[in-house]
Amino acid sequence: MISQEPSSTTSTQLSYLEPRAPTPVATETTDIPRTKMPSWSQAEVESSQSAQRPIPPDEQTKVFSWADVKDIVDLIRRKPSERIVYKAWCKDIIAAYGSITAYMCAERLHWTPSPLPADVEATSGPVFNYRDPTPFADPRDIRILRNDWPYGSFGPEITHLIVWCKPRIATDPEKGLVTPEAKRSIDAFVDRTFVQRLGAEGPDADGKVLWFKNWGTLQSVRGLEHIHVLVRDVPEAIIEEWSGEMSHDT
Repeated sequence: MISQEPSSTTSTQLSYLEPRAPTPVATETTDIPRTKMPSWSQAEVESSQSAQRPIPPDEQTKVFSWADVKDIVDLIRRKPSERIVYKAWCKDIIAAYGSITAYMCAERLHWTPSPLPADVEATSGPVFNYRDPTPFADPRDIRILRNDWPYGSFGPEITHLIVWCKPRIATDPEKGLVTPEAKRSIDAFVDRTFVQRLGAEGPDADGKVLWFKNWGTLQSVRGLEHIHVLVRDVPEAIIEEWSGEMSHDT
């Protein structure tokens, strides 16, 4: 189901992709030693060491256009060959850093987690000192990066960005979707950061930006809050302006 609701805090109609509940799939999982690592870290280990069988050839993976992406989000995934390489990378990173979350904090975000209070269990990932408790309200609490492992099933006109956030994003405990208040906060951020910037370049800026937040079971990095932002036909210079980094292809 797709919800395209106008934000009460913006003048544009942003496209929020509401993912459907993930469908369980049969997987082949290797034996993984159980330790006392946090549940989010254990989930990353299990995800990196599991794979769907059989693996179809890349040619059978649909390439999604912008129109496709606006209609579906839960079917978007990496090509089979990309998933194999990605899981092998995850396995190496976990062996070196302990978790994908630890790697992201140390090497990509350069964020130092704060010590957990004595009465807080390390079940939902690290915590950080932030400037504003409202997600995406303060630019010093976020980091926009290219997706290091973009989905090859996207058309070439689409760029996949990930916005990482220090404060927690409130979600409905039953459905796992962002709460209305959190959605308004994200809508406002996406509007002022992406839509307004593209509006300075030409018309139909709000039609070039989509965002979504995966269900927890679909997330590769479950210990860090983040949303996905997809943009269409955006010049490379603006992508570099947002992310502060050049294309992986250059």
